[in-house]
Amino acid sequence: MSSPQTIPEPPEFLGSSVRYSQSQLNLASQGGSLSSSAPISSSPSQGRLYGAEERLEPILIESSDQKSKEDFLLPAHYESCVKSILISHGQIIDRIQKLAYDIRKHYRGTTIHLLCVLKGGSAFFQDLQVCLRNFHNFTNQDYVPFTFDFIRAKSYDGTSSTGKVVVSGCDMEKLRGKDVLLVEDIVDTGTTMSMLVPLLVSHAPASVKVASLLEKRTPRSCGFKADFVGFSVPDEFVIGYCLDYNDAFRDMNHICVINDEGIEKFKDGVKQRIE
Repeated sequence: MSSPQTIPEPPEFLGSSVRYSQSQLNLASQGGSLSSSAPISSSPSQGRLYGAEERLEPILIESSDQKSKEDFLLPAHYESCVKSILISHGQIIDRIQKLAYDIRKHYRGTTIHLLCVLKGGSAFFQDLQVCLRNFHNFTNQDYVPFTFDFIRAKSYDGTSSTGKVVVSGCDMEKLRGKDVLLVEDIVDTGTTMSMLVPLLVSHAPASVKVASLLEKRTPRSCGFKADFVGFSVPDEFVIGYCLDYNDAFRDMNHICVINDEGIEKFKDGVKQRIE
């Protein structure tokens, strides 16, 4: 278990396909700067991929796609705290099956090292690895489909991304030579991933890519784009399916939009006892 570390503020991040030398990436993880004007190569065999190169675009969810909470079953302890249903649990599972198919196709013949970003990514990770295992088992493959580990990367305080990321829980040296796929719940401003990816790359994995269930359309984005994304969502604070607000709503199956009552009720976290 590694000790927690705070990643320095990143340089301006230009999502796209830019490659840097190992020394440049090491410098970035120590607080130095990366510039898109100084990549060492456009060839995949030289340098390492930083950010999404080419990807299948996510399913676009508009604000108008929100559904009435009256049409879905919600836990009684959250019913008054939810404004609307944004993505139903059934839609989530169907989309994860397709993401697993795309991931397996991309990594054909390769053992992937899944790195689940806790806590929010745990539900997505669980359902994704079930789909990956099923695809693998039913296609008569003779290699191990994936290994996995967990990492914590915290950047939220309440409903806001703080702009600073604290990382813990993973022995980075064990990533050396592996094809790492970070499994994340949501790319919001992109701050977490834009700091975390170069840190991982500095420990010499074979590759680093990111799978995120959600990607938020927000003017606060730093421009980071994940490689595999389920849904593009509007600039709302979303909860459910392990996405939380001060640890509440992780146990809700649907992805919903929180309302003012929910924010007020859980502003100090989840009460451990009913008064």
